[in-house]
Amino acid sequence: MSIRVLIADDQPIVRTGLTMLLDAQPDIEVVGAAADGREAIRLALQLRPDVGLFDIRMPLMDGIETTRHLAGPDVTDPLPIVVITTFDLDEYVHGALKAGARGFLLKDAGPALLTQAIHAAADGNALIAPSVTVRLLAAFAHAETSPPRQPIEPLTAREEEVLVPVAQGRTNNEIASELYITPSTVKAHLASLMRKLGARNRVEVAMWAHETGRI
Repeated sequence: MSIRVLIADDQPIVRTGLTMLLDAQPDIEVVGAAADGREAIRLALQLRPDVGLFDIRMPLMDGIETTRHLAGPDVTDPLPIVVITTFDLDEYVHGALKAGARGFLLKDAGPALLTQAIHAAADGNALIAPSVTVRLLAAFAHAETSPPRQPIEPLTAREEEVLVPVAQGRTNNEIASELYITPSTVKAHLASLMRKLGARNRVEVAMWAHETGRI
């Protein structure tokens, strides 16, 4: 079954290029393309795509605000969104992730990483361009002015072990291999971590790990 993707970018040539690139994948289908944030929201509500691929700089409503409307903390059924931009600026990355994005890529990421990010978002995971991940999370952990939220229950020793590689961007299979447990066990620990931390995805788990000095 194909992953249905909605693209939002104000440049026609970029929309066309992304559409061609993604439609060439055997299990991805572009179902709509918007030129601004407001149109992206309208199409998202109308088409109900599996993943949104949004540019940051768009007229009428930028990608961060659009993401907040479709995937923010108050949204009941958030759309998995990958933000893609030309600009490697920390405030953009942080803003997108705080707004609920599940991925952040630069436009020069290449087809393989883009496809991987779409799949990760559809599977409930997160993928951030490797060039920005560690720098971003570390920088904003130190910039946080409010104390990090406390888990609703203490973390177990195994959850603490899983937390660190999750925050370092490792996949479930990599974590399983590293800790000599099964991928399904990793998934169970991650689900428990998200519940205890009130986190909606791996990115928020990673940000909490950095905010509390575990990385």
